[in-house]
Amino acid sequence: MAETAHASLPAGLLLAYYGDDFTGSTDAMEAMTAAGVPTILFLDTPTPEALARFPEARCVGIAGSSRGRSATWMRDALPPAFASLAALGAPVLQYKVCSTFDSSPEVGSIGAAIDIGVRHMPGRWSPMVIGAPRLKRYQVFGNLFAAVDGVGYRLDRHPTMARHPVTAMDEADLRRHLARQTARRIELVDMLQLRAGEGSARIGMLSAEDTPVVLIDVLDDETLAAAGQLVWEARGEGVFTASSSGLQYALAAYWRSRGWLPAAPSLPAAGAVEAIAVVSGSCSPVTAAQIGWAREHGFHVERLDLLRALDPQAGHAEIERAADAAVQAIRRGRSAIVHSAEGPDDPVVRGFDDIAHRVGRPREDAAREVGRALAEVMRRMLDRTAVSRVVVAGGDSSGEVASALGIDALSVAAGVAPGAPLCRAWSSVAARDGLEIVLKGGQIGHADFFGAVRAGEAR
Repeated sequence: MAETAHASLPAGLLLAYYGDDFTGSTDAMEAMTAAGVPTILFLDTPTPEALARFPEARCVGIAGSSRGRSATWMRDALPPAFASLAALGAPVLQYKVCSTFDSSPEVGSIGAAIDIGVRHMPGRWSPMVIGAPRLKRYQVFGNLFAAVDGVGYRLDRHPTMARHPVTAMDEADLRRHLARQTARRIELVDMLQLRAGEGSARIGMLSAEDTPVVLIDVLDDETLAAAGQLVWEARGEGVFTASSSGLQYALAAYWRSRGWLPAAPSLPAAGAVEAIAVVSGSCSPVTAAQIGWAREHGFHVERLDLLRALDPQAGHAEIERAADAAVQAIRRGRSAIVHSAEGPDDPVVRGFDDIAHRVGRPREDAAREVGRALAEVMRRMLDRTAVSRVVVAGGDSSGEVASALGIDALSVAAGVAPGAPLCRAWSSVAARDGLEIVLKGGQIGHADFFGAVRAGEAR
């Protein structure tokens, strides 16, 4: 293989990525940072001056919001983002997707992103690594599985993803699922071929001018490292990949096996704070259980009334009501959570189309407005208290909140739960610079997640 003569990783950037949502973007950043690869995540396309602030970075990301966007939006917004990242010269350009493959032809189309992205790199194949054992995600013979509370589910039987209100997963075979979104050839290197050492030969056979997507199975640590080896050694002059943070974990596992990275990945602990501020737009049952745990353990929990919050006349008053209740709790030393729903069976979730209709907004616009309302709640909590550590739950909400707070970039400060690190905010706004923030996806974390963030402990 091409890399056998090398005694170390090459100089310069190793990977550049665009995240399809903010929570997944920090997940990818965590994987690289913990492995010993300095990583910085920008909230917008970085200028040369912004990049110059982080000369030690070996991985650079842009946090995006394409997971909830139309294919038309993606065709307008992604080309300049991919072009700017490709210009940085990293040999691997990634469109970072969720490890539950949230997507459909109409919303968050991964196929559309691939068709755009392959034009920006010269590679004759486009690898896809979705499995991430650390996150309890597994791909076997092209089918995606996820474990919840120790129970594994094929993704089309998953208690959340099979019932997702926007991108419900009705097909676990990723080749079939992706084929609805792109006419591109889709191939597979399965776990048996990986373990038999046949992956490289298969990539050589499959690579062609039409740049096929090649899924790579990941079930365990052995196939994870083998997937990383395959991507890295077959990267050629540069390759585009639509992958989850499984790609980061796979590359790190392979680099670690070569002695190019520290033997044991790790992140520091953060230490405790008196109180944290939380906003949640997540509809996941995992987040619902975490809100329930917090309520039972002394957190102040406040529901944002969405019908009022989205109403043009009542919205400001409802945002102020929820924010003020949370502020008063924080001033008394209690952590506070303001949320829009508790789980997929919440009447607000099941009746959201009706809410959007009643306030005269298209569903997509109404969903984004929920994020903006939560962002305003968080801004008021920060402006009126001395809280220095915050959490945003939900991918779409995370994008709206982080953008509204004037944050320019994020780096990993400490570990909390796999996929949801404690980040350090970099901002030209003095009051936000140094803010500690966790952007948590709906499926991430144990029941006591919010307690772990407050305690600064990794779980």
